[in-house]
Amino acid sequence: MTPSASDASVPVRGRLAPSPTGHLHLGNAWAFLLCWLAVRSAGGQLVLRMEDIDPARSKAHFADAIMCDLDWLGLDWDEGPDVGGPFGPYTQSERLGRYAEIIETLTRLGHTYPCYCTRKELKTMASAPHAEDVGPVYPGTCLGLSADERAEREGQGRKPSLRLHGNAETVFEDLVHGEVRLGWMDCGGDFPLRRSDGVVSYQLAVAVDDMDQGISLVVRGADILPCTPRQILLFRLLGRPVPQYAHVPLLLDHSGERLAKRHAGCELRTLRAAGISPRAITGYLAYRAGLLDRPAMVVPRDLTALFDWRRLPRRAVSLPQDVEDILAC
Repeated sequence: MTPSASDASVPVRGRLAPSPTGHLHLGNAWAFLLCWLAVRSAGGQLVLRMEDIDPARSKAHFADAIMCDLDWLGLDWDEGPDVGGPFGPYTQSERLGRYAEIIETLTRLGHTYPCYCTRKELKTMASAPHAEDVGPVYPGTCLGLSADERAEREGQGRKPSLRLHGNAETVFEDLVHGEVRLGWMDCGGDFPLRRSDGVVSYQLAVAVDDMDQGISLVVRGADILPCTPRQILLFRLLGRPVPQYAHVPLLLDHSGERLAKRHAGCELRTLRAAGISPRAITGYLAYRAGLLDRPAMVVPRDLTALFDWRRLPRRAVSLPQDVEDILAC
């Protein structure tokens, strides 16, 4: 039996959930540090989960490098691919059978339908503005197809994705943003649980993993906020308690662009090779998070008593162009 988010008798359970598709950068370190502090300051437990659901981009050597970088920063975990635990496996590629089981359950309950739209068609039908991380708004084109219409499309050689149907507004309390209200179309509309090539979607995998691993506190970047109602719907359809969410502000480069894997100069391995201390990185990030009055040389455990959601900035945080020089001081 997994711990419940509503059960005060069990510790808070959070997770560090990197995707092994590249090396960690300062933006990753920022989000993971805040997650680690939120859980450890509450006396909770941390799960390390490798979200390698993308078979084309995920690599084992990236997973090894990520664990090395997290350890170098001083961020530890209680369960994970390397140490095991009661709710494994902790690598998504080892959980494909579980995802298939959940998809079968949702289909049996009447919550899914096949979608034959191609990527090109999806792009051309997207006219309304949409959040970057949820993709084009899907208008439900294939929702009402008859059996004959589905057979016709399959006769054309189209392989369908499988979408989850929803339509309600989602309201939840976020530890950073307060009350959040998002309509179904604000989140992109009906979304795929499984792509036409058989690959399971991130939305399904992350929700099922959080359910199975008893995650009660999800701390992640604000860019994921529009995806959260999708995952909340999955929790509710499957009768599972919804975690508490905290969507922290993003860390941007000096030009205001979100940090990504192409920012090689901000990768932790690059900073480590330049002789920069992990204590300097932790102290600088804590300063930008409002936990310290000025940058300092600290380890994460020095900050647990200082962590407070009210101190965090509510908007994205931009790094100066000379951040490497600042960290080297």
